[in-house]
Amino acid sequence: MKKGVTAREPTFRVTRARAAASQSSSSDPLKEQGRSCVLPKSSKRSVQDENKNNDSVTCGAQNKRRAVLKDVTNICRDNSFKNCIVPARVPKKNGVTTKRNSVKLQQVSANSQPMKCDETERAHIQSALQKVPETCEREDKKTVSQLQCFLNKGKSKVHEKVTISSHPDFTDIDSDTKDPLMCSLYVCEIYSNLRAAELILRPQFGYMETVQRDVTQSMRGVLVDWLVEVSVEYRLEQDTLHHTVYLIDFFLSKNYIERQKLQLLGISCMLIASKYEEKIAPSVEEFCFITDSTYTKSEVLKMENQVLNNLNFHLSVPTAQTFLRRFVRAAQASCQSSSLELEHLASYLAELTLIDYNFLVFLPSNIAASAVFLARWMLDQSCQPWDRTLEHYTNYKPLDLKNTVFAMHRLHLSDSNSPLTAIRSKYKQDKLNNVASLPSRELPETLF
Repeated sequence: MKKGVTAREPTFRVTRARAAASQSSSSDPLKEQGRSCVLPKSSKRSVQDENKNNDSVTCGAQNKRRAVLKDVTNICRDNSFKNCIVPARVPKKNGVTTKRNSVKLQQVSANSQPMKCDETERAHIQSALQKVPETCEREDKKTVSQLQCFLNKGKSKVHEKVTISSHPDFTDIDSDTKDPLMCSLYVCEIYSNLRAAELILRPQFGYMETVQRDVTQSMRGVLVDWLVEVSVEYRLEQDTLHHTVYLIDFFLSKNYIERQKLQLLGISCMLIASKYEEKIAPSVEEFCFITDSTYTKSEVLKMENQVLNNLNFHLSVPTAQTFLRRFVRAAQASCQSSSLELEHLASYLAELTLIDYNFLVFLPSNIAASAVFLARWMLDQSCQPWDRTLEHYTNYKPLDLKNTVFAMHRLHLSDSNSPLTAIRSKYKQDKLNNVASLPSRELPETLF
């Protein structure tokens, strides 16, 4: 800074235009400050700013380009920065001329497309609203029919409840409404649907004679006996074993298979059933290992895919174990012997039928009811094995179970001499009350 010149702070805002204009004056101390960003006189920006010197005093910051971001939606693209001053908003008047409105529409022609979209959308909404009554009417009819069906079931259930409570021979096993596991409010409808499903989804009986040419009944029995050992080894649930045998029979009733792939089918079906029934299912590698690596992982997964496609991925199917759970509960309501022993013996008799191919002719609910009938008779011959409570909850009379009970009785008698010992060994354990060692009693015709 030169001597004798005292620097003074500017009392106004210093812009580039003022800085450029101050270069011509040697007495201005701003020149001595050596600003490197000062534009030369010949720059376009300085020329424009000089032309707008009067406006710069009044506009201040409006001369900068970022000033237009105050309201970009109301600024036309065609205009320059001359009119960057935002005027005060004036309330609309009815006296606006048509000419001015037309000019405004031309200026904002880019915004007219959203208005068209709004009109199109409004038209779609109006047409949809006109269709609402028809759609609601159709849905109402469908809902009414469903509700009517549900109400009819509810009425029959209420009638059954009244009958049970008024008749001394009936025991209401669904009275515990506080236990959510019992599903007492819906259990009647659930088992009605299961009884219908067992008719639709049952495997075709006689497939050994019509479909299979390389697999025999004895081979199937050996496979099931081995799968029982696998289920014991991995501590699988009873439902998993019953579900596995169902999947095997359903696949064999639809598809021809060679005997070399029968064991592959067995472990693939058990893999599917384990995934559906178990909390923690064994892995594919474990099933391959238990076959002594006879089959690879890719072969098991390929067979699993074939079984699932054959089922159309419909895995919710009722088995004898499904019905046995409820029928045993009904039998325990009036049973004098140990309820746990009754449950284990009925499970043992029902599991024996998995090995015998000929039991496919009977429905799973019929097998479960017959297992309860025979188990009660084996544990106590002093009373009738069938009462009104069991007849009510199973929907079977003793005469309906006669053929199944006699076939199951013969199977139990021959089990002691059978080479397939996995089930008998399983139910000889103390934790299952050693029910496999119980002697078989003769069945008199008077029971039916």
